[in-house]
Amino acid sequence: MARLLSWRVLVSVFLLLSVLPDPCPGSLCLLSFTSNTERTLGKNGRRMMKHLSIPIDEDVQQTLAFFEKIEARRGGLDMLGSSDASFRYLVESFPRLLLLSAESHVKPVVDFLEIVGVPKDCMGNVLLLFPPLIFWNIKAIKTKALAFEEIGAVDNDVGKMLLKYPWILSTSIQENYEEILSVFNEEKVPKLSVDRAIRSWPHLLGCSTSKLKWMLDQLGELGVENKKLGQVIAKSPQLLLRKPQEFRQVVSFLEDVGFDRENVGRILGRCPELFASNIERTLMKKIDFLIGIGISKDHLPRTIKKYPELLVSDVDRTLLPRIKYFMEMGLSKRDIAFMVRRFSPLLGYSIDEVFRPKLAFLLNTMEKSLQDVVAYPRYFSYSLEKKIKPRFWVLKGRNIECSLEEMLGKNDDEFATEFLLAPSAHSHQ
Repeated sequence: MARLLSWRVLVSVFLLLSVLPDPCPGSLCLLSFTSNTERTLGKNGRRMMKHLSIPIDEDVQQTLAFFEKIEARRGGLDMLGSSDASFRYLVESFPRLLLLSAESHVKPVVDFLEIVGVPKDCMGNVLLLFPPLIFWNIKAIKTKALAFEEIGAVDNDVGKMLLKYPWILSTSIQENYEEILSVFNEEKVPKLSVDRAIRSWPHLLGCSTSKLKWMLDQLGELGVENKKLGQVIAKSPQLLLRKPQEFRQVVSFLEDVGFDRENVGRILGRCPELFASNIERTLMKKIDFLIGIGISKDHLPRTIKKYPELLVSDVDRTLLPRIKYFMEMGLSKRDIAFMVRRFSPLLGYSIDEVFRPKLAFLLNTMEKSLQDVVAYPRYFSYSLEKKIKPRFWVLKGRNIECSLEEMLGKNDDEFATEFLLAPSAHSHQ
C-alpha cells in the first residue's frame, strides 16, 4: 500500500509539473531545473512576498507558510528550483497530494493552464509558487482566470501573468483587483493604460489601495495625473510598488543634480523607469560616467534633460561602446563631450544601424569632415534615406554648399524657400 501511495504521489506531482507528457512506470524522471530557473523561482517568490500588502486568504497563507519553511533551510527560496528539495517540501506542506487523482483531477488543471498560455516546461514554476491551486476544481480555476478578460487579457496573456504572479487566481488578490480598478477610475486614469500596467506587472494586484494612493499622490505632486499618469504606469508599472522613501530619494537626487520640481516631473513623464532605479548602483554610476567623459556638473542638467534615458542605460554595453567607436573614428574626448553636451540622445543610437552608414555617407559621398558632426551631432537623428540623401542630392544638383545644420535643421517649407525658390547666397559662382 505504501508503494502504491508513493507511486500515486509521484504520478500526480510529475504530471502537475509537466515533467513527463505521459508518465509511466519505470520512466519517471526527476524534475530538473537549470541554475537560472533556480534563481528565477526564488527571486520571484521573494518579490511576490515583498509586494504583498493586503489581507490574505487561506490559500496564500498556506503558500507563505510553504515559502517560510523553505526559506528557513539552507539555500532559502532558491531551493524551489531544486527537484529533490522542492518535491520533499511540497509533499510535507501539502500531504493531501496523496489523495489526488492524477487523471481526473491533476491532468485537467494542467491542461487548462496550458490552454491559457502556461508553457509545459514552466508549469512547475506556477504550481510551486502557488501550490494550493492544484487542489481547486477546474470550474473555479476557469472562472477566476476568465475574470482577467476584463483587463483585455487575450491569447496567452493570462498564462504570462500566471508565470509572473500565480497569486492572481487567489480570492484575496481578485477582491483587491476590483478595489484597485476603482482607485484608478477615481483618478481618471485611462482604463487601457491600467489594463496594460496590470498585464505587464500583475504584482500590482497585491498592493493595498492605501499604499497605491500614496504613490499616486506623490506622482500628482510632480504633475503626473490623468492621461499622463496612465502613460507612466503603462510604461513602468513597478514604479507604483516603490517604497515611499526610495521614491523620495530619487526625487531629491535629481534636485541635487540641478533640476527643479517641474523638470523632475517632466523626466518622470518621459522616463519613469528612472524612478524605480537604485541610486548608488544605477544613477550615480551614470553621473560619474558623464563627468568622466568631460561633462561638467554645470552641464549635467541640460545633458540629462534632453535624454534622461542616459541614467538607466548600461555603461558597459551601451554607453562605453559608443564612446570607443567615436574615438576609433578619430574624435577626441573633448569632441565627444561637446557632442554629448549638445545632443545627448546621441548615446542611444545604434553603432551599426546609425553611426556607420551615416558617417560613411558624410565622409565618402558628401565629402565633409568629422568636425562637421562635432558641430552638429543632431545629424545622426535624421533619416539617411528620407532626409539626408534627398536634401544632399538636391543641393548638389544646384551646386549649393552649406552646413549640416542649414541642410537638415529646417522643415520642408523652410528648406524649399531657402534653397529652391529663391536665388541662394550659398551657390558657388
